Amino acid sequence: MTSTFASPHGGNPAAGSHPAGPRTAAPPAVEALEVSKVYGAGDAAVHALRGVDVAFATGAFTAIMGPSGSGKSTLMHCLAGLDTVSGGRVMIGDAEVTAMNDKQLTLLRRDRVGFIFQAFNLLPTLTAEQNILLPLELAGRRPHQQWFDQVIDVVGLRDRLGHRPSELSGGQQQRVACARALVAQPEVIFADEPTGNLDSRSGAEVLGFLRSSVREMGQTIVMVTHDPVAASYADRVVFLRDGEIVTELHRPTPDTVLDRLKSLGA
Repeated sequence: MTSTFASPHGGNPAAGSHPAGPRTAAPPAVEALEVSKVYGAGDAAVHALRGVDVAFATGAFTAIMGPSGSGKSTLMHCLAGLDTVSGGRVMIGDAEVTAMNDKQLTLLRRDRVGFIFQAFNLLPTLTAEQNILLPLELAGRRPHQQWFDQVIDVVGLRDRLGHRPSELSGGQQQRVACARALVAQPEVIFADEPTGNLDSRSGAEVLGFLRSSVREMGQTIVMVTHDPVAASYADRVVFLRDGEIVTELHRPTPDTVLDRLKSLGA
């Protein structure tokens, strides 16, 4: 397996700046308790998740990795309330996601969760600023101007707010998507292969921004990725195999992540 993104510092991108691991003083931002997910039934049943127990620290950047078919995307979808579980519980803060009905899940995803996907999901007729503010408008909420300004400065798009997506590079479009998730001040942001459609330079820009949002804004991020260098921007990497958590790394580097993936058969 080869790395997609080059570290901006020539090694571990966060070397010397990582905390020792996830912060433990605060309660978890997200938690899975004996979560299972089964698709199909009988001989055709596929056990995507097998009793997963894992907690994601508040104000930390966590990556989820594993071989193809390990259940990493399924876990993220269940954590975010995008998919139902077959057993167990999912908590976001003090809210039990797995006990919610469709309306409650919609409100949870709108008010407490942010999403960044591999596809940027920007509306082509809106400017960058309008795309960033759209979720708040749909929720009938006004942006907090000081927070909006802070996010825009961290994302580095102040001079591009009036541009439409077609006038932005791929990296800039994904940073717009990141800002859109942050401006709503969610408790947690779920990122699914957020650099999958980007070249190495743009990918490094986005990953650096995500790391900055954790360091400077206290954001909580849970990211699914296949790439060891992308994962090395995180504080912690959780590894799945065959639907189970099998190991984890703190203060990851590209080499330690790659070695761990190799040991899992990735």
